[in-house]
Amino acid sequence: MAAEQDPEGRAAARPLLTDLYQATMALGYWRAGRAQDQAVFELFFRQCPFGGAFALAAGLRDCVRFLRAFRLRDADLQFLASALPPDTDPAFFEHLRALDCSGVTVRALPEGSLAFPGVPLLQVSGPLLVVQLLETPLLCLVSYASLIATNAARLRLIAGPDKRLLEMGLRRAQGPDGGLTASTYSYLGGFDASSNVLAGQLRGVPVAGTLAHSFVTSFSGSEVPPDPMLAPAAGQGSQVDLAASVETWLERVCGHLGLGVQEPHRGERAAFVAYALAFPRAFQGLLDTYSVRRSGLPNFLAVALALQELGYQAVGVRLDSGDLLQQAREIRGVFRTAAAQFGVPWLQSVPIAVSNNIDEEELARLAQKGSEVNVIGIGTSVVTCPRQPSLGCVYKLVSVGGQPRMKLTEDPEKQTLPGSKAAFRLLGSDDVLQLVEEPPPQAGQELRVWPRGARESRTVRPAHVEPLLRLWVQQGQLCEPLPSLAESRAFAQQSLHRLSPAHRRLEQPALYQVALSEKLQALVDRLSARGAL
Repeated sequence: MAAEQDPEGRAAARPLLTDLYQATMALGYWRAGRAQDQAVFELFFRQCPFGGAFALAAGLRDCVRFLRAFRLRDADLQFLASALPPDTDPAFFEHLRALDCSGVTVRALPEGSLAFPGVPLLQVSGPLLVVQLLETPLLCLVSYASLIATNAARLRLIAGPDKRLLEMGLRRAQGPDGGLTASTYSYLGGFDASSNVLAGQLRGVPVAGTLAHSFVTSFSGSEVPPDPMLAPAAGQGSQVDLAASVETWLERVCGHLGLGVQEPHRGERAAFVAYALAFPRAFQGLLDTYSVRRSGLPNFLAVALALQELGYQAVGVRLDSGDLLQQAREIRGVFRTAAAQFGVPWLQSVPIAVSNNIDEEELARLAQKGSEVNVIGIGTSVVTCPRQPSLGCVYKLVSVGGQPRMKLTEDPEKQTLPGSKAAFRLLGSDDVLQLVEEPPPQAGQELRVWPRGARESRTVRPAHVEPLLRLWVQQGQLCEPLPSLAESRAFAQQSLHRLSPAHRRLEQPALYQVALSEKLQALVDRLSARGAL
């Protein structure tokens, strides 16, 4: 199977991104003559993250890329030979050398789908040795991606549809791979853009960013721009010395604000002028390096008004400290009075961006009715998922040679559901799992199901039946084009919109019910009784 020749393909996980026991089991299967036994594994989670009632499925695109590129190279085999017993039969390594995923079939939830406990995110079938080797990489690719997408979706629900959300957590992420994954799947989950340039290059995530406090503090005010002249936005007319124009406007702004012209910091103003000369069509001021009211705000207004005379319009301001909600209200008030004073109507609606360790609670405060905040940058709270750092996905064997397999264990919560399964969403009712050989449920027809954890069955009559698992890879071949990241993002928002408010609620939500078909429940009961003997 040839790897896709694109930037994302080059970022694919490698086959040895796995646990050693996958290789030791592979040797055991091979030695027992079972390498080619047909097996089915299912990847799922047991509990919804963050105390919520839903998750978003993500990572499928990465999984498909990994499968299509899967091949053990000479260096991989040499290392495995050093890690396994020295008397391992060399023929085993020759078997590994020939492995690819041409016999692997994958059914999965589309990226951006709502996912619930026990419902497979991926169903992987193929030769036992190969699909066993895939366990750890697939878990690695799906678990964190789905966790990030779900966390981002929660933050989007808190922020509401109108606030612009920026992911800016690369410097706080768990390493480069974690940073790229977080930037990618926070976008899928509902964020608007990322500061991560590599996510833009490799994944097509919109990127955004302006300037940091270091840029502002690097200027003292004594610097002379090598070329302070700026042409009008329309391209016609004489160039203007922007720095000189800003000084003229500063007097008028300070008079309006009741400040002395010496109060705004000269270095900050020089930094703003330098940035405006570089980005006259995208000027944004970082206001809190020294003092928002006495320095950042008047310096921003002076530069913005000087640009306005040339036909340019500032795109926003940012705050990174203090009471963000209150400061935004005060700044908006100043913008409104300045817009009236100087006859610049657009000034009253300049976007106000905020950042500074924003978590769910602070986000809810910033998103409340009457807030003047327009753009919210979130880093640590989205990329590290502090409320729950792992989704806890598992990858369990459910069938070998067409025969169901079930793990019982001493912990009922860790018992698995046997057999290769199909999954359906019943509008107005539940998600239902059934054995793949069963006929699918029909809209309008009664169906007896067993809610998981319940002692009695119940009868449902779904108004609509939606199959959940789609065939993406069959015998190593891609069955249909994968949706783009932007398409999966849109699908995720549609999925969340369809979820009932009671299940979408972030605190004390109603639990979404997953039920088993009568035949699957009977199989569970039979295998459980047999295992107890």
